[in-house]
Amino acid sequence: MTDTEMVSRIKKGDMKAFDELMHMYDKRVANIAYSFLSDKEDALDAAQEVFVRVYKNISSFRGDSSVSTWIFRITKNVCNDFLRKRRAVVQSLDDTEEDDKPLEIADDSPGPEQVAERNEKIDALRNAIAKLDENQRMVLTLYDINGMSYEEVAKIIQCPVGTVKSRLYRARESLKKILYENRELFL
Repeated sequence: MTDTEMVSRIKKGDMKAFDELMHMYDKRVANIAYSFLSDKEDALDAAQEVFVRVYKNISSFRGDSSVSTWIFRITKNVCNDFLRKRRAVVQSLDDTEEDDKPLEIADDSPGPEQVAERNEKIDALRNAIAKLDENQRMVLTLYDINGMSYEEVAKIIQCPVGTVKSRLYRARESLKKILYENRELFL
């Protein structure tokens, strides 16, 4: 079933089609949310809110963009709402708690030392990404982590493709500088 057919069925009240849509996008939405919010529980809450908004607003989906672009734009907006709420209670995006767990499940085959080293690298990378400004973090996450095209990213963040490219370049350069401070982890 195509996305267009699925949306049409959802607009007619077909909950099975909505479940299929959620299943298609739930992990990507959660991962995008996690990359912005840096908190697993907030990311899961944000993902749930995304699908609530998708369901409530499906009737207004006109098909000007792909369903995935529309869903990821909603994800961006929900994450921005979460970040605004955080700022209202004076929490910094750079604050991290020592007991934060990575969203990925560690592979069982490596030994404990390799797992610890891998997790340390992942944490360093996530912390570095969290230090980027919001626009750079979004472009880097959508393009490099989620593998979207420049055009898809441009539609989601509603800016020209050239802006996406320049933000991505600046994000990568900033990330290099931040990671250089922890270069011993990556040698």
